[in-house]
Parts: sequence; C-alpha cells; structure tokens
Amino acid sequence: MSAYVIVDVDVHQPELYKDYLAQITPTVIACGGRYLARGADVSVVSGDWQPKRIVMMEFPDQMTAEHWVTAKEYAPIHALRNKYATANMVIVNGHVDVKPTSN
Repeated sequence: MSAYVIVDVDVHQPELYKDYLAQITPTVIACGGRYLARGADVSVVSGDWQPKRIVMMEFPDQMTAEHWVTAKEYAPIHALRNKYATANMVIVNGHVDVKPTSN
C-alpha cells in the first residue's frame, strides 16, 4: 500500500536550496518514489494554515517512505534542506477504498 510524504517547506536561501533539490531528487527515484506535487500553487480552503511550498511524494509503502526519511546515506542531503529552509514533514499511509456492504 502506498505511503505519502508531505512537506511544507519555507525556503530561506533559494539559490542554495537549488543544490539540495538537485541532490534529493535522485534519492526519491532510487527509493521507488515519485513526486505528485512540488512547489505548486496552494489554495487554503479552511483554517489558518498558510503553507509556503508544498511537496508531495508517493512511495511504494510506509517502510520505504520511512527509509527515505531516515537513511544514513541521505542524511547529509536532508541536512541541506534544514540548512536552507524550515520544513514540516509527515508520512501518510494510503488506504484501499472499501465499498460498503448492504445488509
């Protein structure tokens, strides 16, 4: 079952952040992930959340998503993100739609 990594990123150093993007993209692909949204326009429809830059990635499963987030080999690259931006990140498990049964 797919798992999704959703990140709200506030980039503080845009020129240097480009270096992070160039390095992190191949790691997503290497883990079987793909980008669903990356810096697209966001419309807030409820609440007071004001996201800066939303990134959504899909991975094959939660274990792979967690590996991508925590792998030692990617830690220096993730550290670049934290150096050039502030990020809030969550992993969301996908689900299989279950059709209601009639009694």
